[in-house]
Amino acid sequence: MKSGWLDRLAPLAFVLVWSTGFVGAKYGTEYASPFTLLALRLALASAALALLALLFRSSWPRDIRSYQRSSVIGILLHASYLGGTFVAVHLGLPVSVAALIVSLQPVLVATLSGPLLGEVLTRRQWMGIALGFGGVVLVLAPGLATHGTSGSYSIAAVAASVVSLLSTTSATLLQKRYGAGIPMLPGTAIQYAAATVVLVIAALLFEDSHIDWEPQLIAVLFWMIAALSIGAVLLMFWLLRRGTAASFSSLYFLVPPVTLLMGYLLFGEELPALALIGLTVSSLGVLLVRERSVAATPPPE
Repeated sequence: MKSGWLDRLAPLAFVLVWSTGFVGAKYGTEYASPFTLLALRLALASAALALLALLFRSSWPRDIRSYQRSSVIGILLHASYLGGTFVAVHLGLPVSVAALIVSLQPVLVATLSGPLLGEVLTRRQWMGIALGFGGVVLVLAPGLATHGTSGSYSIAAVAASVVSLLSTTSATLLQKRYGAGIPMLPGTAIQYAAATVVLVIAALLFEDSHIDWEPQLIAVLFWMIAALSIGAVLLMFWLLRRGTAASFSSLYFLVPPVTLLMGYLLFGEELPALALIGLTVSSLGVLLVRERSVAATPPPE
């Protein structure tokens, strides 16, 4: 019974907390540059998880390959994905649109999970993915059609968000393929440490690394570390271990509507009627994709 309730509540909790990451990017980049803010966040999160791993006496990986895999996943998921998202929001992309571009991830994961992970999707699930993709197109269409005019999205901002999309897709597939063999707490600490190195280099190359230590920034940092980097990410890995990559990724279709509501309430962001229809279509798609997938045996290494 307890496990059943956890299985039902965990996806909802993930969507709600994960959606706040886009809001955190909006707030946080007002006080620090994107790469600098992320490097600080992940360095502190890595130290916190390493301490938790010691307290719970978690076993650390014993082979170099596990460290290499965790590092690659960390760079993709935490440096490239988060870095692209923070840059996109910093360049003026609405948080709801940034969330929606990343929500294309289920389409890519579903397409690649068959040959790479041996997962088989039903016709109903593919229909749900098509609905999700169609909803994304509807949401993006108004802003992209008015590029160069007031209220349009810059090409650089959209490009940064696309980098995030490709990175989180790759990281999800790699985590599903190899993550089960790596202890969760130490593995995530290693991921954050590797991502921090990349982000520090990016900050030194492209930013002035200035930080305005205001109470608002400290509050945002605390939330991003505790709720997102520790809570939501560990929950993500738990969900990936419990189900298929395609089933988990379908949750990204629910992130844009939640982010849209947060953006409206906190920043006064609005989207055209066509975009609101797209959000509804994307949300309906997840109801079909969440049908249990058939997971075949992954191909040998």
